[in-house]
Amino acid sequence: MKQLGFELVNSQPVSCTTQGADDIGENQTAEASLPVAPITYLANFLPLPLQTSLLQEANSYQFEKPIVTIFGKQHPIPRSQIWFGDSGCEYQYSSLMIKPQPWPPVLLKVRQILESQFNIMTNGVLVNRYENGQDCMGWHSDNEPEIAANSDIVSLTLGASRTFVMRHMQTRHKHAIELSCGDLLIMHAGMQDEWQHAIPKRLKVNEPRINFTFRQMIVGFHQGG
Repeated sequence: MKQLGFELVNSQPVSCTTQGADDIGENQTAEASLPVAPITYLANFLPLPLQTSLLQEANSYQFEKPIVTIFGKQHPIPRSQIWFGDSGCEYQYSSLMIKPQPWPPVLLKVRQILESQFNIMTNGVLVNRYENGQDCMGWHSDNEPEIAANSDIVSLTLGASRTFVMRHMQTRHKHAIELSCGDLLIMHAGMQDEWQHAIPKRLKVNEPRINFTFRQMIVGFHQGG
């Protein structure tokens, strides 16, 4: 039985300083063999003025840290987050139901850019903040049922560089991409069905990172709509 709560996070501001990659670990070594993940990677996608505006806005977000209680012990997730979206775009994972906050103006502008340049329609964005290299995300797929089937999921990075590792579910082959400030990663249809991804710990990273994951949600999914 899981009980979940929230812890308000007060953190240092994020900036666009970049740190080099270090070893991603013996069990997370990227391999350059097939199969190939269905992704599009665009380095330095977001113009610097827009990076600055979005960082300034994001540093004012009221991030929260979900706390999971299992067998009487509390386990906060190793990062903090906030969910923005259209009305009716509630998001549920790990038994946690998150109601959308209204879109901030700069983040809304980024959403509109994605729609105009790539014809990718989104109505929700999960913003994860990694305070330093100790914050991480384990292996998972973004396959929640309220995410529209066969829709693209778009990931935008600001702040410190972190390694994005992908693992094929059947072959266990791994690939890794170093995501830096302003980089864009599009995960296309099939990615969540065949691959898992993770953000491993990076002991040499001391700066925060903010990641924006834009999704197309089924409106009213958790309202019986």
